[in-house]
Amino acid sequence: MNRKGVCCALLLASAVVGGNVFADEGVFGYVRGSETNPKGEWDFEQWFTARWDKSYGKYEALDTKTEFEYGFTDKFQGGAELYGLGINTSGLMIDAYIPKDESYPWRPAGVAASMKYNFLSPVKDPVGIAQYVELSYFWYDTNSGQRKDVWSIEGILIGQKYFMDGQLNLTGNIGIEATTAKRQPINNLPEDFEWPTHNEMEIELTLSGGISYRIAPKWFIGAEVFWQNEQETVVGTERWSLQVGPTLHYATKSWWWTLTWMPQVAGGGLTFPEQTNTNLHLIEKTAQEVRLKIGINF
Repeated sequence: MNRKGVCCALLLASAVVGGNVFADEGVFGYVRGSETNPKGEWDFEQWFTARWDKSYGKYEALDTKTEFEYGFTDKFQGGAELYGLGINTSGLMIDAYIPKDESYPWRPAGVAASMKYNFLSPVKDPVGIAQYVELSYFWYDTNSGQRKDVWSIEGILIGQKYFMDGQLNLTGNIGIEATTAKRQPINNLPEDFEWPTHNEMEIELTLSGGISYRIAPKWFIGAEVFWQNEQETVVGTERWSLQVGPTLHYATKSWWWTLTWMPQVAGGGLTFPEQTNTNLHLIEKTAQEVRLKIGINF
């Protein structure tokens, strides 16, 4: 996997796939909106997220998410997701996190089921309020690319407000995720390399927000901020990171796309000895991320 090639492909796809915001449209790359699909309506979303740069060695990864959502009522929708992973790492070993070089273009990595309930609509009410819940199971570790059984449940409280007849959109999320994970054994590791295979528990807190403005029919520009903190059973605060970046969104009546660049601007927690940029968390996160989302409503 070539990082420049991946980024060019994302940009080209965004140009090929190109109104007004409609139900559950992904105006942002990382921040969720409060709207749901109307009763009996389906939507399809395809995500591509390129991640790279741990300040040492070679690290490139591509995450994919394929999702179908259905409106059971005008306020309640459910979804099913398939996650995938492609990875290319070399010259980088981190105790308990990255045990060896790994390279494959893409593999199914996880599945999930989700639901979202809209308590208040940002179109009909002064502010939109919704609750999102997702249960997921991954059989690959998205950081190392190695076999790892990961069960998670995540809840996100969503607030959203429209201004100027929907031309300006402000959205915020508060999320908490509980995870239990177990690494699978790996043969022939160095004797002094740490690769624990016992069950681990983690709690992750996420605060995020976005602003989007319609600059022309069908076109929106905006910005997002995404902060995460993870607490782990053994080490306490394992990591925290802050990402900030621009978002470009294009929408027609039946489909849309969103392109977001989210570099990490600050981070902390655990580090590894070879890490050259200690102002970021680069064990489980990367310095750079780009995400493309494509949606179709039918």
